[in-house]
Amino acid sequence: MQKDTAIFDLIRQEKERQMHGLELIASENFVSEQVMQAMGSELTNKYAEGLPGKRYYGGCEIVDQAEQLAIDRAKELFNAAWVNVQPHSGAQANAAVMLGVINPGDKILGFDLSHGGHLTHGSPVNFSGKLYQPLFYGVEQESGLIDWNKVYDIAVKEKPKLIICGASAYSRDWNYERLREAADAVGALLMADISHPAGLIARGLLNDPFEYCHIVTTTTHKTLRGPRGGMIMMPQDFENPWGLKTPKGDLRMMSSILDAAVFPGTQGGPLEHVIASKAVSFYEALSEEYLQYIIQVQKNAKALAKALTERGYQIISGGTDNHLMLIDLRSKGLSGKLAENTLIKADITINKNMVPFDDKSPFVTSGMRIGSAAVTTRGLKENDMERIIALIDEVLTNYDNDAKISAVKQEINAWMSNVPLFNF
Repeated sequence: MQKDTAIFDLIRQEKERQMHGLELIASENFVSEQVMQAMGSELTNKYAEGLPGKRYYGGCEIVDQAEQLAIDRAKELFNAAWVNVQPHSGAQANAAVMLGVINPGDKILGFDLSHGGHLTHGSPVNFSGKLYQPLFYGVEQESGLIDWNKVYDIAVKEKPKLIICGASAYSRDWNYERLREAADAVGALLMADISHPAGLIARGLLNDPFEYCHIVTTTTHKTLRGPRGGMIMMPQDFENPWGLKTPKGDLRMMSSILDAAVFPGTQGGPLEHVIASKAVSFYEALSEEYLQYIIQVQKNAKALAKALTERGYQIISGGTDNHLMLIDLRSKGLSGKLAENTLIKADITINKNMVPFDDKSPFVTSGMRIGSAAVTTRGLKENDMERIIALIDEVLTNYDNDAKISAVKQEINAWMSNVPLFNF
């Protein structure tokens, strides 16, 4: 069969783009060779609807073992009692939870997208805002921090069925204990979406949602450094609170509800090659090498924040506890769109992002979001973060000077020329 030269040429170009530049998008990372090998393996050939030991297809004896290995490793990594590793993405993990535990029209309380939340936490353009009645909490304008007492007050007033915590652009830790108090006060379930800080949480560098949350969802990429995918976990199984019954009339456990919400509720056949790749990433995340990596991710993020602050950039909430930060560019007279488009000319990849109380549209924005996970995977340390911010500042200060931007690009390309993508 003829080789598809067009697509493989594009893959080569994308690899070169990644290798020659600085990847600062907070939701991106680089995977190890063995994570990539598992994802591109013969397991992609196998259909396996159902769960290990309970499939609707024959010939699943081996993929059953691979999926069970992923489940067992995830349980160990997060100290979870129950795990479903089949969701194709974090969004589908959240969709499955909502399908399983609430009904259309029920109230959900989530972190406002414009303040750093996620689409699947109630945005009106997303299924979560279309099927359910979304309510929101946000950050305080002066501090950039969430006032946990205000979240409690909103919950008591509105009485949502589901409270969602977690964010895509919030740089501080979460008060899961106070959120559980709010959930218990109104009889709601509490779900933590830890897609961004999952790796830091798994290795004990941030507060543990498993102590207080009924359900935890995550992606498996980002700080976990696995393939793109999702996962649902629980610290312990429990009887569903709404009195849902099975056809046989017995009270259903939450694990069976969530399993059914994934398949057949929101997905068909699981991606067993991706699940095997997840298993590899969990194996890596349990290692001492990964622990040192994720510690360095946090150190590098703090170094990035410090260097930005020293150059007069405003970080929402004043700093970071995790791997990312959100920068308000209005004090520099810049928009997020201008910053993103200008930095890409220098092979620095960030993403424009709305900031709390933004006065610009989502297509322009007043901010940019950066993270340390990917550059840390390449082996960069705190002093490198200072150099990165100096280069970013050089580009943004001279956004209309093509010669200076080109010089920064050449410096970055030379710097990264001998640095592997996976170097930690």
